[in-house]
Amino acid sequence: MPQTRGPVFDFARLMTDAAGMANGVRREVETVVKTQMERLLSSMDVVTRDEFEAVREMAVLAREENDKLAAKIAELEAKLAQKQS
Repeated sequence: MPQTRGPVFDFARLMTDAAGMANGVRREVETVVKTQMERLLSSMDVVTRDEFEAVREMAVLAREENDKLAAKIAELEAKLAQKQS
């Protein structure tokens, strides 16, 4: 009866098993870290991405409105200066 398993096969199997176990450990560590980060962030007063984007859009619109109003004020001041001269 010939031997079908050699030391190379055993070593390859050992490495495959070790890689699988390392991958499982990595996933578990990622899960623990993610859970801890979510717990930490939930205890802090941090805005969500949606809230941030909404406020950012409001700021952009307010800046545009301020620019329009500043131009209008400059136009009115120029007219007033012409009338006074």
